[in-house]
Amino acid sequence: MDDTADDDPLRVFLPTSFGKQSKHPDVAAQINRTKRTTPSQTKPIVPPQASPTHEELIANGHNEGRVDDDHEEEDDRESEDEDEDEDEDEDEDEDEDEFPISHELVLKTHERTVTTTTLDPSGARLITGSTDCTLKLHDFASMTPTTLRAFRSIDPTTTKSSETHPIHHAVFNPISPAQVLVVAATPQAKILSRDGDTIVEFVKGDMYLRDMHNTKGHISEITTGTWNPTDRNFCVTAGTDSTLRIWDVNNKRGQKDVIVHKSRAAGSAGRTRMTAVAWGSPAQGGKNLLVAAAFDGSLAMWGDNGPYTRPAAEIRDAHIKDTWTGGIDISSDGRSVVTRGGDDTIKLWDTRKFKTPISTIAHPSTSSQYPTSNIRFSPTSINIITGSPSGHLHILNPATLKPELVTPVTPGSPLITVLWHDKLNQIITGSANAETHVLYNPQTSSRGATLVMSKAPKRRHIDDDPSLTTDLSQGLSGDSIANPNGLLTGTNQASVSYATRHPTVGLTASGKPRDPRRPHIPQTTPFAKSQPDEKHIKEHIPLSSMRDEDPREALLKYADQARDDPMFTNAWKLTQPKTIYADVSDEEGEGEGPDKKKVKR
Repeated sequence: MDDTADDDPLRVFLPTSFGKQSKHPDVAAQINRTKRTTPSQTKPIVPPQASPTHEELIANGHNEGRVDDDHEEEDDRESEDEDEDEDEDEDEDEDEDEFPISHELVLKTHERTVTTTTLDPSGARLITGSTDCTLKLHDFASMTPTTLRAFRSIDPTTTKSSETHPIHHAVFNPISPAQVLVVAATPQAKILSRDGDTIVEFVKGDMYLRDMHNTKGHISEITTGTWNPTDRNFCVTAGTDSTLRIWDVNNKRGQKDVIVHKSRAAGSAGRTRMTAVAWGSPAQGGKNLLVAAAFDGSLAMWGDNGPYTRPAAEIRDAHIKDTWTGGIDISSDGRSVVTRGGDDTIKLWDTRKFKTPISTIAHPSTSSQYPTSNIRFSPTSINIITGSPSGHLHILNPATLKPELVTPVTPGSPLITVLWHDKLNQIITGSANAETHVLYNPQTSSRGATLVMSKAPKRRHIDDDPSLTTDLSQGLSGDSIANPNGLLTGTNQASVSYATRHPTVGLTASGKPRDPRRPHIPQTTPFAKSQPDEKHIKEHIPLSSMRDEDPREALLKYADQARDDPMFTNAWKLTQPKTIYADVSDEEGEGEGPDKKKVKR
């Protein structure tokens, strides 16, 4: 029986029940930790002015009644300012409810600029690409609030010569989520599985052919690519060889169709660089649209089924010549196209009257330094989102292109890539400071970052921190240092691939994979991690002792046995003739030998 009073302070330290207690995560507290503290829109702050005192007013000629009136007016102004502040706070709250920007989850898995982000249609797996030449695979189901990391890091462009290239674009197949189109700074695009394994690598074209119609693939760097919105087997890539190439994932030896964009700019010799491409399908049905932008400032549109000999509509001066138009997108109804050019403008076009822009607004561009800077429609096409050089996220009105909301994401670092997922209702951004931000709202967003923050934090293990398990105060002996790359210390290791330089990416300090669904495969070979044991080599590797023997001595020890008991010439042992050599002494002169031939003169 508990005899303590209800207000006794000792009740705080008494257990409420006995036995093992199950710990439940405080979801509300964890989500509140991710609430963004920055205001949704920066506004100028006007410093308050000091009001004159009662004596100053009388000295300036004001009577007491006038002073009272002045105080009443000041009170009225203060009350109006308070009402305006309350209205502004309410407007900000409404904006946060309308757009999923109230909370954010930060992923710091890259070392350089994040150039592309993509989510599968279900929103379970996130893939990010960067200029550090790697793709990071994140699984929201396996992450916890304390383990915000990628379960796998791959370099899709690594070769035997240890060449690596930045990642330009990566996008999931909207119909078949098991396929990911990856475009790096190479002439060959790849199709990877959702686990990062290479499925298809398209062929490279012959760079010595002048007519691009006769080449089987791109002959120079690819800039971007996308999938067919209605057919899972087709994708399109845009290259700097002035072509768009439509590929069939079942045939990697040549493209299905090639679209050669002929530039009409002076001095271009009919060629330019394709900078952006979008392939859209109207939600209510109809023909697909293929729209692409070029470095000469032109914008071209083709029908879905071709023919691709000439575009259905083309705008030569859509943007200023020799500026990189890196962002392009098609609305869900297929009637609008938005472009973000390198001439510091954003333009909205009507596909039914593809001649002049509907709306134009000035917006600073980052495509000169970051060519993959994009612009996107929201899932319902009622908003447009894009980044800025100042690190702000701009949510625009598609009718007027005026900003409805401007919120800082990475202040001081340019915001490169943006993505608004329809099922998660979350906005994923990639910045130049190597950070990936997932903006969400706990009330309107589902799964994704909300699922991560609703889990209990993982208990830290001693193996997670190598400084707790390794005594570094004594240093390492020279015999125990092993260089797996075979390079001497101090040599130029820039040519070594990133995966080779970071062999423990995706592994814990104990060598186990961070993904709990991937079993740990122990190293079984003696040459796996350290110098093998001599005894182990002699017992388990046949003829291993021959490395330390002299081959001449090893053969001569069988000379007597071969003479007494020949193995192959035993049948002719009795009838074998004896070799007779002429005996020549050292004292014999050279004159007794054969006559020398006379030299002809």
